[in-house]
Amino acid sequence: MESLEEIQQSISEEFEIFDTWMEKYEYIIDLGKKLENFPSDQMIDENKVHGCQSSVWFVTSLEDGLFRCKATSDSAIVSGLIALLLRIYDNQKPSEIIETQPKFISMIGLNEHLSPTRNNGLNLMIARIKKDAGMMT
Repeated sequence: MESLEEIQQSISEEFEIFDTWMEKYEYIIDLGKKLENFPSDQMIDENKVHGCQSSVWFVTSLEDGLFRCKATSDSAIVSGLIALLLRIYDNQKPSEIIETQPKFISMIGLNEHLSPTRNNGLNLMIARIKKDAGMMT
């Protein structure tokens, strides 16, 4: 199993092949299109990430000692961001999730190229993941 640091490094290297931010955005949107279907009966207020500009739902669980997460959004770009977060955090030890900083954001330049509202939403999603992982330790 790859560590959280290795996954973040791998994502950073993938983004290096793109010359423009338009290409990076298209890649992020494509990642979002590949998200696993999210059950509509799970799109309830209890699973909603409040404070995001878009509608975002997260369902997390602990399976065999590992953090498991499904999520979706009604926004194409946010769905892509979710795909990146799931790639990093899904199927990891909750304690490692809590301890590891989301360096990929600055590594690929998201912190400089997302709008303030999208950046806020990304931070809220990460906070939700870390909060849920914390409840599993």
